[in-house]
Amino acid sequence: QVQLVESGGGLVQPGGSLRLSCAASGSIFSIWVMGWYRQAPGKQRELVATLTNRGETKYADSVKDRFTISRDNAKKSVDLQMNSLKPDDTAVYYCYASGILTLTMVAEKANYWGQGTQVTVSS
Repeated sequence: QVQLVESGGGLVQPGGSLRLSCAASGSIFSIWVMGWYRQAPGKQRELVATLTNRGETKYADSVKDRFTISRDNAKKSVDLQMNSLKPDDTAVYYCYASGILTLTMVAEKANYWGQGTQVTVSS
């Protein structure tokens, strides 16, 4: 059983910064993709940023040059540094993991999600 636990959300003023963290636990040998999605009220969940275990990144156009994703493969964790936050960044942020290889060398077909952490950008 794989679990993703997020931390680091909260309330911040426009222009401020927050750092989100996510740690995966369970019978995990490796994770291909880790990343972050977000969902604002009344909107669909959207990709924020992803990072493969080979260092390939993908960012939403709306967060490029403001957000930075990083991960520690050994710790099976992923962080999202968010700078120059805007009110439009307000959403629940979800940690994501896919392409998991278990300790018994079984390739998990399921994608995994964290429980979500609220980020509110407001003055």
